[in-house]
Parts: sequence; C-alpha cells; structure tokens
Amino acid sequence: MATRPPGPKGLPLVGNSREYAKDPFAFLSAVGDAYPRIAQFDLGPLSTYMVTDPADIERVLVSEADQYHKLVFGDAVDDLLGDGLLLSDGKQWRDQRNLANPAFTASRVQSIADTMARIAEEHIAGWSDGDELAMDIELAKLTVKVIVAAMFGVEADDETVETVQNNLEPLGRRFEPDPRRVLVPEWAPTKENREFADAVETLEGVIDDLLAQREGTIESGPTAVSEDETNRTGASGEEGEEPMDLASILLRARDRGEQSEKQLRDELMTMLLAGHDTTALALSYTLYLLSEQPEARERHLAEVDEVVGTDQPSAAHVRKLEYTDRVLSESMRLYPPVYAIFREPQVDVKLGGYRVPAESAVMVPQWVVHRSERYWDEPDQFDPSRWEPEPRADRPRFAYFPFGGGPRHCIGKQFANLEAKLVLAALGKRFSMEYVGPELELRGSLTMHPKEPLTMRVSEREN
Repeated sequence: MATRPPGPKGLPLVGNSREYAKDPFAFLSAVGDAYPRIAQFDLGPLSTYMVTDPADIERVLVSEADQYHKLVFGDAVDDLLGDGLLLSDGKQWRDQRNLANPAFTASRVQSIADTMARIAEEHIAGWSDGDELAMDIELAKLTVKVIVAAMFGVEADDETVETVQNNLEPLGRRFEPDPRRVLVPEWAPTKENREFADAVETLEGVIDDLLAQREGTIESGPTAVSEDETNRTGASGEEGEEPMDLASILLRARDRGEQSEKQLRDELMTMLLAGHDTTALALSYTLYLLSEQPEARERHLAEVDEVVGTDQPSAAHVRKLEYTDRVLSESMRLYPPVYAIFREPQVDVKLGGYRVPAESAVMVPQWVVHRSERYWDEPDQFDPSRWEPEPRADRPRFAYFPFGGGPRHCIGKQFANLEAKLVLAALGKRFSMEYVGPELELRGSLTMHPKEPLTMRVSEREN
C-alpha cells in the first residue's frame, strides 16, 4: 500500500497554511478538483489528509468511527467549549450524549415549535417596510433567544442577547486560520489573546446568570417564566412533570452527583454558541440565495401563503412546507455552516487506497463534497429541485452531510431544521427580502461566516 497520497507542495515549516489562511474555500476547492478522493498537505506542522469520496467519508464518520477521535486545534477551543459534546470523546462523550438526548427527542422538539415561532414573530415585529438590516446579525440575535428559551428554560432579555453578540467577534477571530498563530503561544498577552480570554469570561458569566434563573425550577413544571403560557420556554407543561430543557436535565444530574459544575457549564456553553450560530448562518445564506433567485423566492412565499396564511407557523405547517424544505437543503449544500470536519485516527487506517498514519489529521470537507461535479450537476447553481425524491435517491449518502453523520452527528439536527423552517415561514408571512450588500465573500472560523454583514432590504408584503 502506498504511504502518501498526492497533494499540493508547501513551504518548510508552514506547509500550505498561508494559502489556506488567505482563502480556505478557494484552497480546498482547488485541492478537491486536482486530487479526487484523497489528498495530503501540511497545515503548519500538522500532516492533513483531505478525504472527499463519500464511501471513505462513511468509513470515517460511521462504520469505522470508533477508530477516530475528535481533533482539537490548540487550547483556545478547549478553553471555550471544554468537555462539551462538541469536543469530548470516549466514555465521557457517550455519557454526556445519553444525558442530553431527552432534550432532543422528536416529541420534545415538536413540543417547543410554538415557542420558536412566537419568538420569531416577536423579534421581527419591530421591522418596517424599507428597513435595511444586517440580516446575519438579526438572525443570530433571534436564534440566541430561541436556544436560551428551549435549552435553558428561561427567556433571554435584550441585554443578554447583546452581550452574547458583542463577544462573538473576538471568539470568531481567534479561530480564523492564521499561520502566524503557531509561532505565538496561546498564553502570550497579545491583544487577540486578551480579547479572546475576556470574551470567554463574559460568556461564562452569561451562562452563570441563566443557570441562576433556572435554579429552583428544575424539579417540576410548569416553568415560572410565564403564568399564562405553560409551555412558553419548552419546559414541561404539566404540573408535577420534570422540565426537559437541557439546563434542567443537567442541573438534576449535578444534584445526583452525575455532573460536575465544569461539565455542566461546558455543555451549556457548547449549546449556547453552536446551537444558535449554525442555524443563524443557514437562515442567512438561505435568504441571500432566495434574494438572488426571484423565481424560487416567489415560489417559497406562495407556499408560505398557502400553508400558513396569517396563522402563527406551527410544527403541523412545517410538515407541509415541502418546497421550503428543499430550499433549505439546497442552501446548506451550497453554504454549509460547518464547512469541514476533522478527525484524528488512533491507529493507522486505509483511506482512498493509502495508509493514513495514526495521530495525523483527517479532514472531511462539506464545502468541497457539496460542490463537486462528481456528485452534482452544475454544482455551483442553486437548484431546489435536486431535493425531489428521484434525483435525491441517486446520490451517494455522504455526498451531502451538513450535520455530519454516524454516532457523532449533530444532536440538534431536528431542532435546527424545525427552527429554520418556522423562522422562514414567519419571515415569509410578512416580508420579501432583497440583498443590498456587497458581493458575498466568506471567511473561515469554526463555522463559515460572511466577511461583511448580509445587508437586506425588507419589503412588507400585502396579504
């Protein structure tokens, strides 16, 4: 067996990290085009194997998943998310996943649909015809409110939402690819490191404040947030039942001695950040694409009118929003918020006909696979018809994997899909949107963000 796949040549010490940092999306696309199935390159000192064949991706994420661990780059992400579900491994990850699962069952997710829709309608109530809004920021504020209500069992006030938003930028900058970072210790008191540490400390304070609100209400419902809306925050709606929001589940586990204070905070920090950011991005790119495709936009709005009308969107409505579902899937194909997954093999493995050594980096890039002409006709075109049953059935399973796959697939997949469709319906009831910002450019961090705000002009619809 050959020991090293082909790939782009890099420079001493830094490898290909300068090209990657300059534009990770262009770099990954070029590598994927030049080296189908597998390629090897160096990101600084890290030997990286990029895998783009769906059969090999299935091995990494599903059938041979026990041979891989999550790959963590440096101490910064560990400082931020600690031992939450996103980073933990082995028995700790399994225990935490099993503990969190009840907060994400299909029935529980469906039960909080009204809360999601209510928050969406309240958030956009102040928008007016002709407003030009940084839509990615507006949607991030909205999804913070939803995740706090659904997973913490309390309502986030405007000050909390602003605090979260104001501290996301220094976090995002810390995880943008930068070859100079390997030369600077993470403990060094640089401006970037200080701002990152301050942001982490502030967000930990937000978690503490939210937990303080939830303490004392975790044993039996309904939540005390509202006397006239028993299911207002997605907690249990029946008197005497235990609330099943994630914070309540973890607090009860802590009180039984099954969860440390650190584990509890790590899990809730992961949920607060990852649980709102990816959905906000998926919605932002969906609205951008609909703005660029008037025919698809009008078809989506017509479906919202027919299915939802003037009602508040509900889970029952969502099940009938078939075209909206295809639009969302196509948006996440073109602009997957998580654009690459990294794993670290614990033993030597075989991928793409090559030996991949233990403790190297295996990259599985949604950005490349989702846009590959090997699996998609005219892959750069926005085409929701790809998601009709017949063409969908002909594609390899892992030609599309915005939520990962296998045992470590995103625990919030159902939650995020339902929330996104409810928000699209709530927006579509009232507004049509036109993108008025500069040409879309992307920047890489832990997730894929626009370089500039996605500014949109909202136009009130006549119903």
